[in-house]
Amino acid sequence: MAKRSANVNVRVEPDIKEQAEAILEKLGVSASSFINMTYRQVILRNGIPFSVTMPSEPKTRDSMTDAEFNAMMAKGLQQAKAGESLPADEVFDKILEKLE
Repeated sequence: MAKRSANVNVRVEPDIKEQAEAILEKLGVSASSFINMTYRQVILRNGIPFSVTMPSEPKTRDSMTDAEFNAMMAKGLQQAKAGESLPADEVFDKILEKLE
């Protein structure tokens, strides 16, 4: 015997819906399956299955100590030497894409 189903009606901003469904489609997951999986995780974890926090604001140079700034710069230099960096034009293109 087939399981019964219930409808869930929610309001979502159109651009958020489009972006999320495009990603789900690439993953081969329907919105309905995703919602079902998420509800199951809420039940299994007895709460929201991911962290809900306010993102921290990026630190400015004025808010950093000299030691923090020097450590951040040393890490960046190490990443650049290891080839773990991206060309500036790629980074700016990605930033601009997110702003559109």
